Amino acid sequence: MPGVATYVILLRGINVGRNRRLAMADLRELLAGLGATDVRTHLNSGNAVFTSTVTNARRLERDVEEAIEISLGMTVRCMLRTGAEMRAVVEGNPLRGIASDGSRLLALFLSVAPDPRLVTAHNPLTLDPDRVRIGDRVIYQWCPDGFLAAPPVGGYVEKHLGVGVTARNWNTVTKLADLATSTPARH
Repeated sequence: MPGVATYVILLRGINVGRNRRLAMADLRELLAGLGATDVRTHLNSGNAVFTSTVTNARRLERDVEEAIEISLGMTVRCMLRTGAEMRAVVEGNPLRGIASDGSRLLALFLSVAPDPRLVTAHNPLTLDPDRVRIGDRVIYQWCPDGFLAAPPVGGYVEKHLGVGVTARNWNTVTKLADLATSTPARH
């Protein structure tokens, strides 16, 4: 279909603990109310794949954040990627040679590309040079001993690079990329 794009949206901090609860049925309904079609959610942690005629990803991201705030009374940061961008995250994984467990490999999705001067001054690679790599609006982090034992790259990036971050394990990332490429529009 011309003029239709496939998107993956990642909501930050949803359904972690008792607060900020959002049923995936409500998320699907909210996205459909914004004109999204073919809406599918994955897991219970704020992941959805959908198609839309809206081609301005930033606007769509803001529209979803605003709709969540208006309809559910929650301020939730959203990271939006096209299906192609999500596939590029998977295909561009620079840690595939060392990361042997998808549940311990993270993709930290960034709200925007960080200022290169800030990256030079506060490079997250210094936190764990052998297990952290920077991609296009994504940071890959291998956590062989678990997330709690790994350096807090996400918090460091938010504090020093001034961008929003939401993380997903590799199993979730690859599943979302697969869902995005199996959705009718393949943009």
